[in-house]
Amino acid sequence: MSAVMAWPVKLSFRRTAGELFAEFDDGKSGSVAYKRLRENSPSAAVRGHGGGPPPPQAPVPEDISVLRADPVGRYALRIVFSDGHDSGLYNWDQIRKLTVGD
Repeated sequence: MSAVMAWPVKLSFRRTAGELFAEFDDGKSGSVAYKRLRENSPSAAVRGHGGGPPPPQAPVPEDISVLRADPVGRYALRIVFSDGHDSGLYNWDQIRKLTVGD
């Protein structure tokens, strides 16, 4: 991974496709399904507190959707999902890993 973080220049929540599309300032782009995005929430409720194993999670519905996404400063998004989950802050690095893969 490079020392310079790529910034998103476009984020599109594609409701009918059920995915988040992201394009970055280095020309790379990709998408991630809402279900995978929700399963990879960075919240403590999903990841666990401290260094222990993550707590057991209820299965994420196949038809999960994004109700809204709010910017948090210039570094992250708080995504509100249709199952009520809204506590994870997705930073640009995580969004890039989920959409582009690097």
